[in-house]
Amino acid sequence: MATALNEIYNPGFQATMGAIPDAYRPTANEEFMNPVQLAYFRQKLLSWKDEIVRESRDTMVQLKSGPIREADVTDRASSETDWSIELRTRDRQRKLIAKIDAALRRIEEGEYGFCEVTGEPISLARLEARPIATMTVEAQERHERQERISRDD
Repeated sequence: MATALNEIYNPGFQATMGAIPDAYRPTANEEFMNPVQLAYFRQKLLSWKDEIVRESRDTMVQLKSGPIREADVTDRASSETDWSIELRTRDRQRKLIAKIDAALRRIEEGEYGFCEVTGEPISLARLEARPIATMTVEAQERHERQERISRDD
């Protein structure tokens, strides 16, 4: 599936970024953000985006199936609350897609995996856990401290 997505979004992808071996996981023993690592993270991001889009389509199908038809007022309120939560989740995922697209652009521009503040490499463990990360853990912590201080003023 991810390979098909890669070919749709960028037909020359495998040739330019390198093939991904089966069961591949980036390690610190290889050159940072080599073509195989870039291909790995690109595939990971595209798969994540595809999953979010599929879930959104499922939600849209459910919404189009008609209004909530609960006879009991309490059941209706519960269903409306569930839908409200579902729609908020979809909104957060819409914003996440924008971050995924930005990460994919960084891959194309050769900036992926490097902190936007310090220029240092972002750890592979952090990118594995959060492939849309734009800062090292240390830079992110500083940023969050600054945000708290700014809010408190």
